[in-house]
Amino acid sequence: MTTHFVVDTATLTGRSLKHITRSPDTIITTAFMPIAIMLLFVYVLGGAIETGSETGRAYIDYMLPGILLITVAMGISYTGYRLFTDLRSGIFDRFHSMPISRSSALWAHVLTSLVANVISVAIVVGVALLMGFRTGASLLDWLAVAGILAVFVLALTWVAVIAGLSASSIEGATVFSYPLIFLPFISSAFVPTESMPGPVRWFAEHQPVTPIVNTLRDLFAQQPVGDDIWVALAWCVGILVGAYLTAIVIYRRTIT
Repeated sequence: MTTHFVVDTATLTGRSLKHITRSPDTIITTAFMPIAIMLLFVYVLGGAIETGSETGRAYIDYMLPGILLITVAMGISYTGYRLFTDLRSGIFDRFHSMPISRSSALWAHVLTSLVANVISVAIVVGVALLMGFRTGASLLDWLAVAGILAVFVLALTWVAVIAGLSASSIEGATVFSYPLIFLPFISSAFVPTESMPGPVRWFAEHQPVTPIVNTLRDLFAQQPVGDDIWVALAWCVGILVGAYLTAIVIYRRTIT
């Protein structure tokens, strides 16, 4: 049974990835906006922003973790779009008329999202390096960054799956990502939370993006991550489990 599921998922993931290779503009579009925001903040606004960073530390080093989360938030909107399109085209009904694992079609979209976001994040990091981003992070630190981002991608992807399964229009399948894209702006991604007024500061310090950003920033800077990493993982895993269970319930009701 497990082997059957793995083979079916791999086959359908290959099909989904072919759509991305034939339409690379989706990845380019996903990476374009975060890069534009990065250019704006570094070259236009960065000189006026006080981050409290140590002398000689470039602003791009401070804000890159937030840009990476924005990249992911933009990328998962395409997962909702692709899933909604497949549902409305009847392709899921065709898959389920074949002797394949029922959940493999859903997991194929999730794994495709993971691959697409890895590519988008790599593009953004490459541009950041050209803009002056520097890090002394070790291989272990980079692996920790990659692991946190991977869990974050999976958590938001299952949120996108919920939107794709329950939406009644293409707009509904993608608009959910807008608040997720905006969330890093009310966090420690671009300025320290200490500079914010009381209620805004409280929200910034108690929403999921801030501990994730702080953890990634400390890993890049080779600083102790403290409790932030556990708070970040708790948020990511909690969202992942909750969104996964909700998506499965909706999927079973939708695909009969």
